[in-house]
Amino acid sequence: MSSDADIDPSEYEALEDADVTMRKNEHGLHIADDEVTGVSSQGQTPEEALANLAAAVESHREASSDETGDDWL
Repeated sequence: MSSDADIDPSEYEALEDADVTMRKNEHGLHIADDEVTGVSSQGQTPEEALANLAAAVESHREASSDETGDDWL
């Protein structure tokens, strides 16, 4: 993970194998990017951005492994 924050993405099960980068945008929001899935999320703090990313990556994986045959993603 590339970041100035002292947070560990592997604390989140959905991010155990992720390659996470953190950045801060011009509005002061922290952005967390998973380079493996291409999913990004944001938060007011690095911890919030990472927690939001974990939830988004989990949703992405669930949608990608949809066994009903629906190809909505």
